Amino acid sequence: MSAKKETDDGMNVDIKLVRDLAAILEKAGLTEIEVEDGDRKIKVARGGGTFVSAPAAYAPPAPAAAAPAPEAAAAAPVDDHAGAQKSPMVGTVYLAAEPGAANFISIGDKVAIGDTLLIVEAMKVMNPITSEKSGTVKAILVENGQPIEYDQPLVVIA
Repeated sequence: MSAKKETDDGMNVDIKLVRDLAAILEKAGLTEIEVEDGDRKIKVARGGGTFVSAPAAYAPPAPAAAAPAPEAAAAAPVDDHAGAQKSPMVGTVYLAAEPGAANFISIGDKVAIGDTLLIVEAMKVMNPITSEKSGTVKAILVENGQPIEYDQPLVVIA
């Protein structure tokens, strides 16, 4: 039986669910998670970086419709890119804001600190990954719709 507490406004809060969500949040390296059940909604958040959710109409492209891999992605093994920007979380990478839209970056593009490079979807939250340095995009090491791991190299900027 779940431990529930009735708040002043009469809402019953499932404390075990909140703790479970917090554990998932920590394990996945996210800053917030939200669950809905009918007209009830529970949102658990923690301090850290800011993430922006994509519009509700965003539907990730089907893997079969994924754009072909950039030619430089296969140019060199991942281990050769020690200075590459790495993923801060586990999820699925998307190179564009929505299906059919232009990619955020292409090889040869100039980027500044804070420019969006790609999006990582983690637990139905779209997390923009922004450039940590200014420079030119030398390689994109992931494909649209590809599952990625924590600390996996994503983009080489020099």
